[in-house]
Amino acid sequence: MDKIKRILIISSEKNLREVLSFCFDGWGYEVFLEEFPLADISVIKRISPDVIVVDVQAARKTQLHICQLLKDDFLTAYIPIITIINKRQLRQQLLEIRQGVDDYCIKPPDPLDLRIRIEMALKRAQYSYHTNTLTGLPGARILEDLVKEKIASAKPFSFCYVDIDNFKAFNDAYGYHKGDQAIMQTAYILYRSVKQAGNPDDFIGHIGGDDFVFITTPDKYKPVCESFILMFDALMPFHYPDEDRLHGYIIAKDRTRKLKKLPLMSLSIAVVNRTDTKTLHNTIEISDRVAEIKGYLKAQPNSKFMADRRNGYVPEDDKLIYENTRRPSRSYQPLGQIFVGRRLISRDQLDEALRIHWKRGLALGAVLKELGLVNDQQVADALRWQSAAVGEHSGSTAAEV
Repeated sequence: MDKIKRILIISSEKNLREVLSFCFDGWGYEVFLEEFPLADISVIKRISPDVIVVDVQAARKTQLHICQLLKDDFLTAYIPIITIINKRQLRQQLLEIRQGVDDYCIKPPDPLDLRIRIEMALKRAQYSYHTNTLTGLPGARILEDLVKEKIASAKPFSFCYVDIDNFKAFNDAYGYHKGDQAIMQTAYILYRSVKQAGNPDDFIGHIGGDDFVFITTPDKYKPVCESFILMFDALMPFHYPDEDRLHGYIIAKDRTRKLKKLPLMSLSIAVVNRTDTKTLHNTIEISDRVAEIKGYLKAQPNSKFMADRRNGYVPEDDKLIYENTRRPSRSYQPLGQIFVGRRLISRDQLDEALRIHWKRGLALGAVLKELGLVNDQQVADALRWQSAAVGEHSGSTAAEV
């Protein structure tokens, strides 16, 4: 049974409070009413509403500060705030709306219109609450709900769990900022791989830290994994200083706090295929199989993926474990590194461009041109040099990422 939603209506107009209370109570909401002025937000914390409706026109300008207070407080920041505002006052109150309000309705509000806006705000808030703040990808709760739907539908699917090997050593050695950049690029590479080699409706999620999940179909998991690993192994070494990248390892403490030569980051991808209704009846069974495969893979070197075989599904030309033993050409450089090496941009400017590149999905050359850091001729020259250095096979991939 769905939880009853709690709605708080703040207004100094008695008639408005009564009308909205009557409507939303009839629609099954638990309604709370408060008047201005409110001394602080402690009363709102005690109510713990799912959504707040504030009658802006009935409040003096100084009282609009309550919206910002709610957004600045850890316990109430996630609560959607919808204002009811007079159309004539909309322009002059725009600044306050930008500072602490998620949506608005013109006064007098149509209760049904307000209800639709409330439901949309609740769905947005729920999705945002369960997404990863760094990558923006869906998190564990959304993944769990989707897997349950997949199991109930009885359609074949492949659950693929991604772990970045040696990420902790990288994060400890170079700091959280570099670690965040590595996670963001991994998310983007995974997105690109799924979109290029998977299905249009495949799922991509970020469980947290260096753990990702994608769900595709049994005929697609292999090309997605191969594409993902090839791009990852070509690009991620450039998150390391030149010396460490050329050595192929870093000197760092392992999990036992002993100094060791630790390899550069690589991928372990555990794949669980569900091809019939006789196997994998719940998320716990899937998690158990993933844990077993991942435990085996983590002990193996290099980037690799392996699918569970206990359900009898074995694709053509299948190997027990797929391992990428090919090392990227030493002459290969990503586009951004070429521009830094030519002193056309600084490393800080590259970092800024990469964030846009990963978030918006624009080609890096296009982002750098948009920022006014390079021109068309410089991008074309860099792409030609890159293609000549690594050959036609990898040139198309390098140009995009």
